[in-house]
Amino acid sequence: MLKTKIKYTYDDYAAMDDDKRYELIEGELYMVPAPGFQHQTISRNLGVVLWEFVKENNLGTVLYAPFDVVLSETDVVQPDIIFLSKERMDLMTEKNLRGAPDLAIEILSSTTKERDKLVKKRLYGDYGVKEFWIVDPDKETVEIMVWKETGFGTFGIYCIDDELTSPLLKGFRLDLKEVFLP
Repeated sequence: MLKTKIKYTYDDYAAMDDDKRYELIEGELYMVPAPGFQHQTISRNLGVVLWEFVKENNLGTVLYAPFDVVLSETDVVQPDIIFLSKERMDLMTEKNLRGAPDLAIEILSSTTKERDKLVKKRLYGDYGVKEFWIVDPDKETVEIMVWKETGFGTFGIYCIDDELTSPLLKGFRLDLKEVFLP
């Protein structure tokens, strides 16, 4: 007898009544553990500088996990940090973002590293994320990828001694020492 795999939808996901964090990828639920101290520190450091730039230049909004990004009825993710341009704010609801952010940032951890680098990268490309950053706390690097017709291409890989720039956020500059130091 064949065992049928249950495919969950956003309605199933939203109706869950527990305090755990989940992501829904291709109808399959994945539990997302709470981030550790280093992860949270990097998220705060990066998010503060990004938010100040976005606010100062009236570009849109910056949000942090946990916040649902509903890419489809069977794909719901919680990137560590997102940027949504003011031109696309109509995708924002009180409970979630209904569509792809302009920028998705994932901070790698041992439990989500492969999913972030492979599966979520593919999802972000499929649903129209313009720029995707992978922050690697172990290597103290940030890889910026930009969507092109053939898929995500690497714009640059920045190390702790570098100043990061973003093709999407013209004029944004970030000394990575500010991100990786506690």
